[in-house]
Amino acid sequence: MSGHHASSAISADVRAVEAFLEQRGVLDPGEIDTRIDEFLAGGSPANGARVVARAWVDPAFTDRLLADANSAIREVGLSMAGGIQEQRLKVVANTAEEHNVVVCTLCSCYPIALLGPSPSWYKSEAYRSRVVRDPRGVLREFGLELPAATSIAVWDASAESRYMVLPRRPEGSDGLTEEALAGLVTRKGLIGTASV
Repeated sequence: MSGHHASSAISADVRAVEAFLEQRGVLDPGEIDTRIDEFLAGGSPANGARVVARAWVDPAFTDRLLADANSAIREVGLSMAGGIQEQRLKVVANTAEEHNVVVCTLCSCYPIALLGPSPSWYKSEAYRSRVVRDPRGVLREFGLELPAATSIAVWDASAESRYMVLPRRPEGSDGLTEEALAGLVTRKGLIGTASV
């Protein structure tokens, strides 16, 4: 079965289930599309940047974030409950010894609520396959040259689990406010293809 044919068959099945649930009164007509639109509208890299900035100024929050990210992000008014079931979020912290990068090798699973819609390169087959085999080379192509002694951990997202990188706080940022710190964080930094 070709990929396009399989996708069409799945789409038809999903539409049939949606129609059945609407007929039974479980869903209002168009409710699934409305919920998806609401979920996407709230997702932004600014949300992930807020989480990172809080972690940079509050070591206790950092500990909670790394231990149980789903609970910790609720403290800043965010959630991973974009669908029927809350997605598991794991935040991984960059250190001088280890750099983290996120991928979804099967498709493009990604924490939309914290990073906004995924960039096209994240969904590309080239990124998905190469970052696992040659993470250092791929990061170099993004302009991120890591010291040879720094190990690289690649985290593979799935339908149930999402990952976000906690970048290292930039040198010389001690006097900045939490809001100013959030302004330093990029979506690439949250994925791990940039340092911040």
